[in-house]
Amino acid sequence: MRKAGLFGIVAALAVSLAGFSTPSQAETGAVAVIFTKGGLIVGVGGGEGVLTLRGKHYPFTVSGMSVGFTIGASTTKLVGRAFNLKGPGSIEGSYSVAGAGGAIAAGAGGVQLQNGNGVILQLSGPKVGAELSAAVGGVTIRLK
Repeated sequence: MRKAGLFGIVAALAVSLAGFSTPSQAETGAVAVIFTKGGLIVGVGGGEGVLTLRGKHYPFTVSGMSVGFTIGASTTKLVGRAFNLKGPGSIEGSYSVAGAGGAIAAGAGGVQLQNGNGVILQLSGPKVGAELSAAVGGVTIRLK
């Protein structure tokens, strides 16, 4: 019985240590973006941003286009979170509107976007300028 008892303790210890050695693969980072957009019918925009992950800063560029009804120009300063990151490189890619995210009226903008890597950006912030838009589009992010 002594061998069986000792074996049970060693097995339980191995199982509990294995549970501690499996870190979560997905991480969350902070994101700040400045995006300028303008157009008539077709809206085109671009900007820059920074991903902060594990205390390091990763600058990136943002480009995008929307097709539909767009008149005017605006600059939006967005801040928020990037979810489901598997390292800084997973933020790269083409993003489209995810779920029911969309524009928030009254001079503020808010959006939830998702890329093919499963990264979800939840961003919000003030919009400066005059733009009227009923367009569908997406953005592309590339690390610098």
